[in-house]
Amino acid sequence: MTAAPEHRSDDPHASAAKTPAGDATAAGDGSASAERAVGDPAPGTDVASDVEPAPDTDPASGSRPAAAGEPDGQPEQEAPGEPDTHAKHLAHTWEEARQAAFDCASPIPAAPVPLREAVGRTLATDITAHQDMPHYASSAMDGWAVNGSGPWILAEPGQRLAPHQASVIVTGGLIPSGAKAVLRTENGVISTDDDGLPVLTLGGAARPGEPRNGQHIRKAAEEAEAGDVLVRAGVVLNPAHVALAALAGYDEVEVLGKPVVKLLLTGSEVIEQGLPGPGRVRDTFGPQLATVVEMLGGLCREQARIGDSYTEWLAGLEDSGIPEARNLPADVVITTGGTGRSGTDHFRRAVAELGGRLVIDGVAMRPGHPAVLAELPDGRFVLGLPGNPLAAMMALSTVGAPLLAALGHGQLPPVREVPCGTMIEPDPGRTRLMPFRLLYGMASPAQHTGPGMMRGLASADGVLVVPPHGVQLGEMVPAFALPWGPAIPEPKAAESKPKTPARKSASRTSAKQAAQSGPVDWSALLD
Repeated sequence: MTAAPEHRSDDPHASAAKTPAGDATAAGDGSASAERAVGDPAPGTDVASDVEPAPDTDPASGSRPAAAGEPDGQPEQEAPGEPDTHAKHLAHTWEEARQAAFDCASPIPAAPVPLREAVGRTLATDITAHQDMPHYASSAMDGWAVNGSGPWILAEPGQRLAPHQASVIVTGGLIPSGAKAVLRTENGVISTDDDGLPVLTLGGAARPGEPRNGQHIRKAAEEAEAGDVLVRAGVVLNPAHVALAALAGYDEVEVLGKPVVKLLLTGSEVIEQGLPGPGRVRDTFGPQLATVVEMLGGLCREQARIGDSYTEWLAGLEDSGIPEARNLPADVVITTGGTGRSGTDHFRRAVAELGGRLVIDGVAMRPGHPAVLAELPDGRFVLGLPGNPLAAMMALSTVGAPLLAALGHGQLPPVREVPCGTMIEPDPGRTRLMPFRLLYGMASPAQHTGPGMMRGLASADGVLVVPPHGVQLGEMVPAFALPWGPAIPEPKAAESKPKTPARKSASRTSAKQAAQSGPVDWSALLD
């Protein structure tokens, strides 16, 4: 049987049947951005340009005080080299971007995959027994198939056994016609009769009356009868499921579709080995991005590196088949860098050249604001991540995770709430994504979380979604889990304690301590 492709056809996604991304959002700017074609003039707005001025500048140092989670008191600059005149375009809010990425895609149809590729996939149709399992009676032991009681005259293997005959058999061997039981090797002894002919007799540890009828015989249909359901649809397949399917005679199984992903890593200044010199940077995407994509539900089947020229960009986005995906194009192409608005950033121009449209053109958040999501006429999606590693990871979590979930029959990734372990100042106009660590049950922003840093994320327990108006100490704040980390813990319900009457002898000091009780800021303990 020839396996059908796992990913979508060359027809454009049937997203018209879904609610447009912008219609699902509360703000009026979502739909305009989602439907604007590449190259159309963007209506002006004051939200979240790629590089923002630094408010509250300190006259002495020329820098403003650092907000929680911001390194060295310096404002984030995700797209260095941009002109001073900030590009103003309609950016989605963080919530709108997640919903737009989820709504724009349709689930990839189910398709058969070889058993060796089925572990971890969701079964689309039941696995049933094509025939009895096992389909013949077999021996459960090495020894002799026997008919009746001993001693037994030895017969040739495979022939019908008459009463008081036996033939050699191995574990799993077909029980010959006429055989009633199997005598284990250690319970039989070959000797000779009065005429010098070989005979089989009981010996060793054999008990009187062995073997009983049916002993050490695996009956046909002992595990399942033809037509029995072995594994039901909806199960995530594990190695035991796959082994069972093989026993049932399957070469492939029908599973829910998963998006095939191609990674397009850019940057002429990037090196893949050793320490970088001045003007060079080490590749942080190549060693781990494919793994993260797999954690988010994608099937990363190709990874390529290109330079910074427009020709290379255009060639990288062309509809080319992937050998490991049966020479069909990827469902999603994920690029790194090139999403800014300088002369060397070619994402939008290349998408326009291929006739694509922008679904998301920037997100009012940091880090990760320059994230872009486009859809090409052939139905492929192109996700543009910023070039800085932390910014790219936040963009992938915001836009890539919902997109891959929608294509792979999943749900919008959950957002929980955690109590904030420190006060975070407002940043009007945009959401801030802050890796956090849990200290005494409170979420405190990690240190070393500049857009180009990874140290803070490496030790984080999750990511805070800080709203533009900021957060107070102890206030519940949205948060999401990292693909490789544990789930965000559910907030503990406050326990109701019986009221006890206050003692008249309570001192003023005790009353003062009670008035001061409340959340404590432990963030200074972070390294």
